[in-house]
Amino acid sequence: MHAGGLQTPWTAGAMEDELKACDGPGTSGTAGDAPPGPRVYARRWVFLLVVSLLSCSNAMLWLSFAPVADTIARHFLLSMEQVNWLSLIYLVVSIPFGMAAIWVLDSVGLRAATILGAWLNFSGSLLRAVPCLDVRIPNPFAFFLSGQGLCALAQTLVISSPAKLAALWFPEHQRATANMIATMSNPLGILMANVLSPALVKKAEDIPVMLGIYIVPAALACLLATACLWESVPPTPPSAGAASSTSESFLHGLKLLIQNKAYVILAICFGGGIGVFSSFSALLEQIFCANGYSNEFSGLCGALFIVFGILGALLLGLYVDRTKRFTEATKIGLCLTSLTVVAFALMSQLQGQTFALAAICSLLGLFGFSVAPVAMELAVECSFPVGEGASAGLIFVLGQAEGALIMLLLTALTVRRTGPSFSTCGQGEDPLDWTESLLVLAGLCTLFTCVLVLFFKTPYRRLEAESGGPPSPGMSAREPRNIRPTHVPPLETPGLNPSAGALTGAPGSLSKGHSEWAETMARDVL
Repeated sequence: MHAGGLQTPWTAGAMEDELKACDGPGTSGTAGDAPPGPRVYARRWVFLLVVSLLSCSNAMLWLSFAPVADTIARHFLLSMEQVNWLSLIYLVVSIPFGMAAIWVLDSVGLRAATILGAWLNFSGSLLRAVPCLDVRIPNPFAFFLSGQGLCALAQTLVISSPAKLAALWFPEHQRATANMIATMSNPLGILMANVLSPALVKKAEDIPVMLGIYIVPAALACLLATACLWESVPPTPPSAGAASSTSESFLHGLKLLIQNKAYVILAICFGGGIGVFSSFSALLEQIFCANGYSNEFSGLCGALFIVFGILGALLLGLYVDRTKRFTEATKIGLCLTSLTVVAFALMSQLQGQTFALAAICSLLGLFGFSVAPVAMELAVECSFPVGEGASAGLIFVLGQAEGALIMLLLTALTVRRTGPSFSTCGQGEDPLDWTESLLVLAGLCTLFTCVLVLFFKTPYRRLEAESGGPPSPGMSAREPRNIRPTHVPPLETPGLNPSAGALTGAPGSLSKGHSEWAETMARDVL
């Protein structure tokens, strides 16, 4: 801006607006030689749409069998253990292939990982429908399990993408919200599976229709990923953190993660929380039907669980985007989640408690699911400059491993009920007693929460790297930074407003020293 012969590119208001729009060092330097600053592109929303749709479709395929497990078992002559494996395969596959997916995300690129995941997801949805064709299939379980296995491979690529996408394409003030949208698309898919499967499958002959409907979103996600994604990263990064993304090599990054005490605590404890929620989602119908609740009620509780989780994630994401209090939000959310899991363990073993159980499932989603995107952002903050794919992906791998172990433990602890039966499961077997299993689940959730609350402390490394100012209120003081404070020389002229007059005043009203100070201030602020 030119004012009265003094050429300075910033006024006080312009500087404030630019700092809000470009939170990073990309605009530093003098006006004449400044490199291009951070920039955002409208096509970031297209990328977010594709990743969200793919994640939603993948989650629908994961739990499409669980809400109607008894009908699937009866029609295809499968045992309940076999039906459980159709959900458990997601957890098992992610353990050996999760590390490969991390390498693909951080080394090959986000675009390639998304397209590969979309094609695997679509292929798996087709393979699952083969046993429903008009040809005789001697072993339908093999096709179901193989299709679920391909979808599980896709999940390893999809589930770690939100943090990477938010870091590479979105500015600092939109990262938590973008991560929330992409992350919550996964539970949205679980919600749709819990609602659609019981609604579509009233009898065994409806199973082919259900499987066909689940192919549609998988095909759409595959088409959009292949046709609409052109590049993994934008031409100009949206923030200084994005410019430094994946600054560590894959193996060295993993080594840094293992040596990071705060990250290890977060990965184990929040990974355990992922395992608890995976087990809860997969076993909800079996737990409820053993105590006389219908498949429709199980689907309703699953739907409330997800709806309130998405609502909570939206509110919490907006709050964290403004305050940057990642640690506090995560700890408080997990404490409330543990209390709710204890209540569920006690109330789910009683008959006729439909209202109480619906309220508990709603609160469990509100407190538990809403923490997931914030915890993923926290993982990136405490492990920067390790790549987002590695920091978020390793937590996912640990979560799936812990989820597989928890599911196996819970099913192993069940016993045949000897008292009066209220079962509506309908698979022709004696009802199971889940009391001991659910108490163990509540105990594990409480243990993970206590360890995280007591021992997890970390600075926000990415925010510190992007800001030359003092740490945010949520930053830990245990690892102080050496920051050179910005020196602003005092004005000697009384009554002169330094924020406006020093930069926009005419040369006649400014001394030579004030002109030099104006240029110094512009350089320091920028």
